[in-house]
Amino acid sequence: MKPAYEHVEFGENCSVRVYHRRLPRIPFEWHHHPEYELTLTLNSHGKRYIGDSITDYVDRDLVLVPPNLPHTWSSNRSIDAASPQVAIVIWFGGDWARRLADVCPEYAPLRNLLRRAASGLAFGPEAGAAMHMQIDDLLSGEPRKRLAAVLNVLCILGGASGEPLASPAAFSDRGEGPSGHEPERINRVLSMIDLRFAEPLRLSELCAAANVSERSLARYFEQHMGESVGRYISRVRIGHACRMLAHTSVPIAVVAARSGFPNVAHFNRQFKALKALTPMAYRKQFAAGDMAGMDADPLIDERSPSLQRKPGRVMPAV
Repeated sequence: MKPAYEHVEFGENCSVRVYHRRLPRIPFEWHHHPEYELTLTLNSHGKRYIGDSITDYVDRDLVLVPPNLPHTWSSNRSIDAASPQVAIVIWFGGDWARRLADVCPEYAPLRNLLRRAASGLAFGPEAGAAMHMQIDDLLSGEPRKRLAAVLNVLCILGGASGEPLASPAAFSDRGEGPSGHEPERINRVLSMIDLRFAEPLRLSELCAAANVSERSLARYFEQHMGESVGRYISRVRIGHACRMLAHTSVPIAVVAARSGFPNVAHFNRQFKALKALTPMAYRKQFAAGDMAGMDADPLIDERSPSLQRKPGRVMPAV
């Protein structure tokens, strides 16, 4: 079975992404992504699949998954049936973590942790309990507080014992999406959009960047991003507009133009459709302190669209 490619969105102001997942049952969703993932699973029993490792897991299961290694959890029961099953998921990039370890001796354990995590690591219940003690800061609304908590957890794990999970054979298909090249093509398109979102963007230019047809690009976006090309571009533009509205006093027409909307009326319609507010109302409420955190950064309990479950979409069972 080919793993789905998950595009993890960090937002403009974050170097780590924390996701507070709560649901009646954790489904089988075989996927991969280019970030490290640290997952603490609570109130749940079931099977854990990391590469070619298939293992039973219990409460406070704590696992570090390396980039592009396919993985999923699949629960069979809750410990407390009256409460949701919970996963605290942390995504982060290895490059900045290694650089931090190089320049700050206090964070030297990060280097050792990432080296040991090459095949995935399952930690003991003591490590799971240590991360659980940090849960308030990990789920804080302040990005800096979340980052500090993540660094504390990672440094603790740097000195904790962990069981390697996947065998070398599991790495033969790492980094591949459904065709083996789609994530690379999608990333080229995303880079172009991020650089040129304020300009008129033609579908033909995006297709040329990915070397695919318009039909294929549309299919790749629906598969990997969970939304259309046009909607993704709109979200990028509206996210930029939100930051300008919150942190500058430039006129709405200038915000629209600098965010890729030369027509103010169209900008107002698109903004209200996505934020349920007009740009002016957004600016006023943000200035009044009612909407701290309503900028482009993803919410703690909001999943990236690429793996959102859609009506009628059934994930494979095991």
